[in-house]
Amino acid sequence: MAVESSVLLKWYSETARDLPWRREGVSAWQILMSEIMLQQTPVVRVAPIWEEWVERWPVPSAMAASSQAEVLRAWGKLGYPRRALRLHECAGVLAAEHGDVVPEDVDTLLSLPGIGSYTARAVACFAYGQRVPVVDTNVRRVVARAVHGNAEPGNPSNTRDLADVAALLPRTRARAATYSAALMELGALICTARTPNCENCPLPNCAWVASGKPAHTGPPKKVQKFAGTDRQVRGKLMAVLRESHRPVERAQFDIVWPTDPGQRDRALHSLLVDGLVEQTDDGLFALAGEGTP
Repeated sequence: MAVESSVLLKWYSETARDLPWRREGVSAWQILMSEIMLQQTPVVRVAPIWEEWVERWPVPSAMAASSQAEVLRAWGKLGYPRRALRLHECAGVLAAEHGDVVPEDVDTLLSLPGIGSYTARAVACFAYGQRVPVVDTNVRRVVARAVHGNAEPGNPSNTRDLADVAALLPRTRARAATYSAALMELGALICTARTPNCENCPLPNCAWVASGKPAHTGPPKKVQKFAGTDRQVRGKLMAVLRESHRPVERAQFDIVWPTDPGQRDRALHSLLVDGLVEQTDDGLFALAGEGTP
């Protein structure tokens, strides 16, 4: 069973969200920034920061000329700040080796720092209109239900997932690129994980609905908590450094997470290992790039 392209494209043309990175005139670099920011982060949190970044760093060389610490401060509370460091590194490569332009072919994109399979294909598709399968969590869920009749997708398989979506793409390049965006939008807005809105789904046929919406039979998904985790502690320590423009003493970390010194030390060590934080010769701590005089 296929996900009908004409029906899905019509639905998308009528209901697609007006996201800033979908508008006319947005460059491949700006789309790349949006894709990095949107990984594991909701659109509502990304949009205002992305717009600030577009104004501040309209081309890769502008970001490359800024320090790591400047980029980390601008990243704010988007989470997973290693993404910001990798994007800064990628900007340097684009400026030095690619004429300040994001490449359009997947293989070259994959050679860039911090660019994985999904991001490379998303940029090739959404920035350059290429006919390449783009698979995220939402797309996997739509395909699992509409095509395979399963409530949830199985474990990710790059080869299988890409083949599944490639088989659905319209033949023409322009329609294929829009179809990829529409498939993703369907999973984000209608075919959601917990409460799919089947009544308003534009697809006339869905294998999962046709078989009576069988329940997921695999192990339940683990719900990722945040409160009390090392991730939360890392975020609090990073906030201390973002708010200071000079190295800080360890005691300032003790204040923001006093309840578990062992966890605090573990989180700080992980930030040092990840290259997000540096320690000065006199034992103070700073954002990447600010620990050396």
